[in-house]
Amino acid sequence: MEDYNQILERFLDHIRLSRTGSKDTEDAYRRDISRFISFLEEENIQSFNDVTKEIFSSYITRLRSGDIGGTPLNNSSYARNLSSLKSFYKYLNRLEGVESNPVKFFKGAPSRRKLPEFLTFDQMDTMLNSFDISDPSQLRNRAIIEVMYACGLRVSECAGIELAKVNLKEGFLSVIGKESKERMIPFYPRCQWILGLYIHEARSVFMEGKEEHGILFVNQKGKPISSRSIQMICEKAGEDAHLSLHVHPHMIRHSFATHLLDNGADLRIVQELLGHENLTTTQIYTHVTQDRLQQVVQKAHPHANKKQ
Repeated sequence: MEDYNQILERFLDHIRLSRTGSKDTEDAYRRDISRFISFLEEENIQSFNDVTKEIFSSYITRLRSGDIGGTPLNNSSYARNLSSLKSFYKYLNRLEGVESNPVKFFKGAPSRRKLPEFLTFDQMDTMLNSFDISDPSQLRNRAIIEVMYACGLRVSECAGIELAKVNLKEGFLSVIGKESKERMIPFYPRCQWILGLYIHEARSVFMEGKEEHGILFVNQKGKPISSRSIQMICEKAGEDAHLSLHVHPHMIRHSFATHLLDNGADLRIVQELLGHENLTTTQIYTHVTQDRLQQVVQKAHPHANKKQ
C-alpha cells in the first residue's frame, strides 16, 4: 500500500512553498484529505491510481450524508471538500505520477448566489512575480496580466489597447469598452514600469521589420494578440505559479474590483473604472467583501457560536 500520509505531507509542503494559501487553507487541506485517506485505508485501496469514479462517488455520498465525519455537509462544506480533493489530485497527476483523476467528474453543489472568483493579494503577487522578464515573451505576458489587474480590463479591451492610447508619462490609458464607449483608466507605477519595459525591450523585438499597426500587445510574429491567446497566457501563468485556481482573465478583473473595495474605494469610482453601465452590476463585489467579513466574525468572535 502506498504511504498515503507521506504523499499528503509532500503536497502540503508544495502548498507552503508555493504560497498558494493561508495557514487556515493548509489546515483545511489536511483535514479534508486526511479524511479521504482514512476512507481509502478502511476500504483497503492500495494506491491513489486505484481510486475509480465509483469508489470516489461512494466516498462523496457517505461524506455528504454524515456517515463519514459524523455530520451531514451543507453545500458550502461539500464544495470546500471537493475543491481540496481537486487540488490534491491535480498535484498527484503533475508531481506524483498518478494517472487517474476520479475527482474531475464531480461538480460542487449549486450555490444560491454565484459570486465572482478572485485571487488574493498574495496569489496575485505570486503569479506576477513568477515571470522571467529577461525573456521577451515572458515580459509581454507579465505586462498583459499586470495591465489587466492594474486597470480591471475585460480580455477584449486588453487585446484592443492602442499604443497611442497609452500615456506612460502620466500613467493612464484609454480603452474602448462595451457599446464602443471609451474610458480612461489610471495605473500604478509598477505597471508604468513594466509597460515601458515591454514596449522598449519586447514589442520592439517582435515588431522588427514588421509594418506598424498600432496595437499595444503583439504575438511573436508582430501581429495583434488575440483574446484567446490572452486567456491561455492567464491559464498558464496560474499553473506556473502553482495556484490552486483555474485563472482566467475575468478572474483578474474581479480581483481588481474586490481589492479596490477591500481597501476603501468608493463603489461609484469602481463602477466607472470597470465601465459598468449600472451600479447594481458593480454591487456584486460588495457581497464578496461582506461575505468575507461575516466569515471572519463567525470564526473569530467569542460569542459567534453561542445560541443565546
